[in-house]
Amino acid sequence: MKLSVLENLYAAKTLDESLSILTELGVHTVEIGAGGYPGKAHCNPAALLNDEAKFNEFVGTFRRHDVEICALACHGNPLHPDPATAETYTREFREAILLAEKLGIHTIIGFSGCPGDSEGSKYPNWVTCPWPDDFLKILDWQWNEKLIPYWKKMSKFACDHGVDHIAFEMHPGFCVYNPETLLRLRAAVGDVIGANFDPSHLIWQGMDPVAAIRELKGAIYHVHAKDTKIDKYNTARNGVLDTKHYSDELNRAWVFRTVGFGNGESYWRDLISNLRLCGYDGVLSIEHEDSVMTIDEGLRKAVAFLAPMVMTEDKPRTMSWA
Repeated sequence: MKLSVLENLYAAKTLDESLSILTELGVHTVEIGAGGYPGKAHCNPAALLNDEAKFNEFVGTFRRHDVEICALACHGNPLHPDPATAETYTREFREAILLAEKLGIHTIIGFSGCPGDSEGSKYPNWVTCPWPDDFLKILDWQWNEKLIPYWKKMSKFACDHGVDHIAFEMHPGFCVYNPETLLRLRAAVGDVIGANFDPSHLIWQGMDPVAAIRELKGAIYHVHAKDTKIDKYNTARNGVLDTKHYSDELNRAWVFRTVGFGNGESYWRDLISNLRLCGYDGVLSIEHEDSVMTIDEGLRKAVAFLAPMVMTEDKPRTMSWA
């Protein structure tokens, strides 16, 4: 395994400055934003694809710092009911695929998307319960008329351009938000679809990340290292569904935290060990979304916490005592 960072946390700095900070911390692998919600401050696929000098400068910056790009992040909602919004996310995802092909990268990170409830909708409609029966009709339409056809088409485009891993972050608000929905789409579309395993979104839904890892054995293509702290007092009063702003940390049911500040060392050691037991040997990509501490402090603490846990050597083929 390797330690990585979702590099868009330093979008306000230059790419050169960002990579200098990361390498000083001992990180030499990055996931980089290439469109959608992560933005494209340091990696604009359209510009890099259409200007060879810019592309060479981009690649040269990573070489100078001895940093490898493990994946492109292009999270968005390409199934948004507003046609213009959907088209923007689709175009950016396609451009990210084409750039990944040119860079020799095989993994794109994103969201499954979420349509509305009908062709005339203005906003996405995330279905979370089966009753009244209207909701099941919406869900059937979303999956069979929108989600599956779209990703069959996009997956073919990706595979045609050498990108054989589309890793969905299982995120509430989108059709794929847990192992069951991820595996359902994978079964319908093919094994080009896999998971970007981010435990932070599973924790607050009440899942055990280790159980989820075992359920997704063979289908995990990328991992985000991000933690969640459940506030037992707020949750006891109001449950985990919470629409209060993320900055209202004291009153929310849960908040995103730097790894180690939501769950302890043994929790994360078990999670990482189970990733290896289930055949995953890719990156642990730190995603900083902790609103309680600064980017610099959160990143430093995350690297210091995870670095001793990363298993950098190959899994042993034999047991030393056998």
